[in-house]
Amino acid sequence: MNAADPAPSLSVPAGVRGLIFDCDGTLADTLPLHYAAWEETFATLGLHCPLEFLLRHNGKPTDRIVALYNAEFDRHIDIHQFTADKERRTYARLDQAKPLEPVAALARRYHGHLPMAVVSGSNRANVERALEATGLCVLFPVVLTADDGLPPKPNPDLFLEAARRLGVEPKDCQVFEDADAGLDAARRAGMIATDVRSVVEHWQASSHA
Repeated sequence: MNAADPAPSLSVPAGVRGLIFDCDGTLADTLPLHYAAWEETFATLGLHCPLEFLLRHNGKPTDRIVALYNAEFDRHIDIHQFTADKERRTYARLDQAKPLEPVAALARRYHGHLPMAVVSGSNRANVERALEATGLCVLFPVVLTADDGLPPKPNPDLFLEAARRLGVEPKDCQVFEDADAGLDAARRAGMIATDVRSVVEHWQASSHA
């Protein structure tokens, strides 16, 4: 980015009546923790998973990613066992999660002004641990995860259910996401889809400069 370019920022357009946030990589800086758990779990099987593959499938549930790995790399990993092992390793790391401030600050700013929800492809235990570690759990009366039995992103079902629980029409909801699957799901739900990646990446680069 050119030094003269203004820093990217997040905003809520007039008319938005509900806000929905992804968790990992959007509200909470947990993706390095997830990737470390993936790497360790693959290593126990003597396998390697390219980071590019994980990035490509960011936002999807773990068991779905393992199934896609088996298909793409012609492996026969036990999906249930691998998922349990990976999620256990992730959970053990999530007390280290920090908020991604550009998104977290927006959520804090609208707390009490607009109803807000979290919709994540991770399991409930991990999402709640990440939100607690970042101090954001009190902001969200509605939290939907992979454990809620609805089709995962990029299907719109989780977002539509979040809107229903918030009492807001889908067209009046704004979604904040860092993954293509989540952005697709938000658009399919008829919501405003906001990609936070450029804002988060700029903030991370500035904070580490």
